[in-house]
Amino acid sequence: MNKYLIRFNKSRGQAGRGTPEHVWRVFENGNEFLVKNFKINTLSFSEIDASGLDWNLCCYGYMALDKETSTAIINIENKQ
Repeated sequence: MNKYLIRFNKSRGQAGRGTPEHVWRVFENGNEFLVKNFKINTLSFSEIDASGLDWNLCCYGYMALDKETSTAIINIENKQ
């Protein structure tokens, strides 16, 4: 099971930071994914990030990416 951190993409629309519609940053095991939407099908909680300046939405589970809709879907079970 992986830990996911979800944060608002403050730099969306800038070079290399997705389009203006890519408003979410999803972190999985140190890898960042820029997505337009997310859906969480497990328990979630908030925590302050390591810098102490921003907050993350956090959860544990398994992620599937719907590339057609640019949606990160996090489930409690591995459905891949």
